[in-house]
Amino acid sequence: MTVPLRPVSAVNALADALRRRVLSGEIPPATPLPEQELSTLYGVARPTVREALAVLVHEGLLRRERHRSAQVVEVTVADLDDLMFVRRPLEDLMAVTLAGRRVEEADAALGRMAALPADAPWSEMVAEHMALHQALVVAVGSPRLERLYTSLAAETRLGLVRLRTVYPDREVLVAEHRELLDAIGEGSPEEARRAVAAHLDHGWGE
Repeated sequence: MTVPLRPVSAVNALADALRRRVLSGEIPPATPLPEQELSTLYGVARPTVREALAVLVHEGLLRRERHRSAQVVEVTVADLDDLMFVRRPLEDLMAVTLAGRRVEEADAALGRMAALPADAPWSEMVAEHMALHQALVVAVGSPRLERLYTSLAAETRLGLVRLRTVYPDREVLVAEHRELLDAIGEGSPEEARRAVAAHLDHGWGE
């Protein structure tokens, strides 16, 4: 039995390439992305570039104003502090609900994070980091909590780009997440809450 693979369109391929560059910090915040330059660089037509940029605008990674090139969204430290102000009570609810329970999907994301080679693009760390936290929130079983958390995804991903300077040794980031999952999976509600609060209390490499 064979399982057919869906071909990747040029639009999706370009969106993936640009997303990786943004989330690895290769394209800094506020950097303009002129369509013609991208068309020449990647050897695709401008309509393809336009559609790929629209995908990233929809995801919240880029912003676009009328008659101007798309730009990478700039998230300030003040923005990120406010983001954590909102995330803390959401993840506190998660901690109380999941205390004493292992979440298989979160453990799997941690395993993938730990298996990444040292020279893997930072965007892959961002993806597994997001997958781990999202798995915990989904495991709570509250559609409204999940929607609220998902609405913060773009800013969270852009914030995680900054952490590449905070964690030059990626094993430290992996170890912190292992400790977090152990505290949630094996601890009391209060222990899980303290672990989540400590995990979210970090700087942004400013």
